[in-house]
Amino acid sequence: MSFDRFGRHIHYLRISLTDHCNLRCRYCMPEDMTFRPNAEMLQDDELLLLVRLFASLGFDKLRLTGGEPTVRAQIVPLVQAITATPGIRAVSMTTNGVLLGKLAQPLKAAGLQRVNISLDTLNPQRFRQLTRWGSFDQVWEGILAAERAGLTPLKLNAVVVRGYNEADTADLAGLTLEHPWQVRFIEMMPFAGETDTQLNHVVRAEEIMARIEAVHGPLQPENDGQLDGEARIFRLRGAAGQVGFISSVSAPFCAACTRARLTADGKLRLCLLREKEVDLLTPLRAGAGIDELRQLILDGVWHKPWGHGLAQGEVALNRTMSEIGG
Repeated sequence: MSFDRFGRHIHYLRISLTDHCNLRCRYCMPEDMTFRPNAEMLQDDELLLLVRLFASLGFDKLRLTGGEPTVRAQIVPLVQAITATPGIRAVSMTTNGVLLGKLAQPLKAAGLQRVNISLDTLNPQRFRQLTRWGSFDQVWEGILAAERAGLTPLKLNAVVVRGYNEADTADLAGLTLEHPWQVRFIEMMPFAGETDTQLNHVVRAEEIMARIEAVHGPLQPENDGQLDGEARIFRLRGAAGQVGFISSVSAPFCAACTRARLTADGKLRLCLLREKEVDLLTPLRAGAGIDELRQLILDGVWHKPWGHGLAQGEVALNRTMSEIGG
């Protein structure tokens, strides 16, 4: 089992399948983003070997991320192989939803259990402005296709960016009145590349809540105040679904963190907002044995930091968000 020096059981691995994406969201990457060549990325056999190794160390929950994970070649058979790995009990995906119209049912059949879909606004014009390339209608069809396929409970992630979509938060929360979805509002976090935008356009959770309550009335807390993953959960009166708030900036949840990340180029990253990483791909390609790789992982997990340093002005600058994985 994998524990860090603070006694946290680290058993949840977020795997970035690629740094490539078919959108160019303003808070995530520049429009002229340069992606790494495929040869520098984990190949299918390398990725599956590491998945088996992590599973043997007690990692039982996986989330597949990107960039945009659905643009990875052979995504359906890859998901099938991952979900068939002994010891893995839960596999989900975070996606922008663009390709779910055609992939939702095949991914479900391959063993994927559920999806989180990024949706920052219900306004098609603002959606295009935020994503630069995106079609709201295409993503909405992906959301409905995911629900039809049974990739549920469905969660919609909205990163709130001042000057772009803070006025849309009430409409997004209103989706939960009719749909059994969880709409989650995420405070924007600073990374390399778009750091100025990220730092200057943060909208904190209390402001988002106030905007929602001004339109829909009080948000009632659920789960006895316990986090659902990273989110604090609420419900509008009479709503079919839930509203969540992921407040990494204003209310960090580091003490409850059980996560690690595997980047598309084979680095183990122990904190989303810290630069320190453990290179697994280089020793793997140099012929390292399973025992050596296992020890690299265990040592990395042991030294997982307590939390991020945003309050002290520390920003991770070695990767953009798309190069880490959500």
